[in-house]
Amino acid sequence: MMNSYHQDIKHKEDELAIQYLPAVKAMAFRLKERLPSSIDFMDLSAIGTEELIKLARRYDSTLNDSFWGYSKKRVYGAMLDYLRSLDILSRASRKLVKAIDYAVEEYRLTHEEEPTDEELAEILEEPVEKVHEARIASSIYTVMPLHDQLQVGDEGAALATVERDELVEVIKTILSKFKEREQLVIQFYYFEELTLKEISEILNITESRISQIHKSVIQKIKESVGMQHG
Repeated sequence: MMNSYHQDIKHKEDELAIQYLPAVKAMAFRLKERLPSSIDFMDLSAIGTEELIKLARRYDSTLNDSFWGYSKKRVYGAMLDYLRSLDILSRASRKLVKAIDYAVEEYRLTHEEEPTDEELAEILEEPVEKVHEARIASSIYTVMPLHDQLQVGDEGAALATVERDELVEVIKTILSKFKEREQLVIQFYYFEELTLKEISEILNITESRISQIHKSVIQKIKESVGMQHG
């Protein structure tokens, strides 16, 4: 009798998870749209599904009104944890990413477009495979929350000690110095979670320019906080 009762509870928990599987797949699909092709949609979906099942078995409807409201952030967080676990930015590749960003800016000044991986490899005297991997790592990292990104690199060490509320104020102050269009890029990318392509269509600017604005804002926030807490 008791065993039957437990089976019934487990069945209801699994039914609850199954009900929200389409929402998990949609979340994985939206995240995948913002990531390079080397990241597999099925991996993200599987990670999200596994987390959803765990949450369904822990869920207490007397404490939380909505299961998806309770689960949504945790499922998304599990997908981001998976991306972090790939260890995409080693110390060596961080230095290379920084060199690539600088080289791309220099190249754009004279060519008005981004260089290819082959052109960058020649400029930086690095193997093209290393440049390709570093660019993939960099593009994966841009989907992480701002707080994660700000802790990458030399200036990032100071940010580990900064309170989140203080960081929000710093971000607001720095964004206020940017033009409205540049502020919208950050708002659309981080808070509306739109893809570069979608932002490009809304604001009528190129994806590479959006990427450039994003990197510029991140760097200025790092420098500002670094000066205050260095």
